[in-house]
Amino acid sequence: MKLFKWLRKSPELREADALRLASLPVYLDSELPLEQQRFVVVDLETSGLNTLKDKILSIGAVTIDQSAIALGQQFSCTLRRANHAVSESVLIHQIPPSEVAAGIRPEKALLSFMEYVGSSPLLAFHATFDQRMLVREMDDAFAYDVRHPFYDVAEIAPLLYPEHGMRLPGLDDWVKFFNLQVLQRHNASADALVTAELMLILLKRAKQQGIETLADLDISLKNWRRRQQSAI
Repeated sequence: MKLFKWLRKSPELREADALRLASLPVYLDSELPLEQQRFVVVDLETSGLNTLKDKILSIGAVTIDQSAIALGQQFSCTLRRANHAVSESVLIHQIPPSEVAAGIRPEKALLSFMEYVGSSPLLAFHATFDQRMLVREMDDAFAYDVRHPFYDVAEIAPLLYPEHGMRLPGLDDWVKFFNLQVLQRHNASADALVTAELMLILLKRAKQQGIETLADLDISLKNWRRRQQSAI
C-alpha cells in the first residue's frame, strides 16, 4: 500500500497553496502539563459516514489554551463542493446544498485549518472518524501526511468518570451528565464548543487523578482500553 502511495503522482498545486503547505508546522511531542497545553477541539460535518469517499462539508474548531476556551480564536468554514446532493446527512447537519456551493475552495479551507492547528494535538468526540476524514482529505488534496495525534473525548470521559453508569454514552449523554448548558447542537462549530466545555471538566479531573501530561494520558488510555477489551 505504501509503495502504491509513493508511486502515485502528487496533485498539481497552486503556487500559493504549495507555499502555505511547505510552511505548515509539524507536530512536536510536548511534556507540558496538560493545564498548559494548547489543544484544538475539532468537529467535522461530512456528506456521509464513508471515510473512503465522503467529503468534509464543514469544519468547526475551538482552542483550549491554559485550561480555558479561547472564544476569540474559533475556526469555522464551509467547504465548496460541486454537485453536492441532498442526503440523509443534511437532516443532521442542516447544511443546504446552496451553502455548500457558496463555500470556500476546499484546498484553501483545509490549509487554513491546518495553519490554525499549528503544532497542537487535536481533540474530538469519536475522534477516529474525524481523524480518518482529515487525513484522507489532506492526502487527496496535497499528498500531505497529517501526523498530529487525535485524542478521543469519548474515551477520555469514561476513563476519568468510570462511575457514569451509562451504556455507550454519546456527547448529549455527557452534556446531561454534567448538566452543561447547551444552546445549539449538530453543526460543526457548536459541537466543537460543547466538546471543549466537556474537556475542561475532564482536564480538571485528570489533574486530580495524577494525569499531568499527554504521555500520562496516553498510558492511562492504553490501560483503559486493555481493561475494556478484557471485560468483553
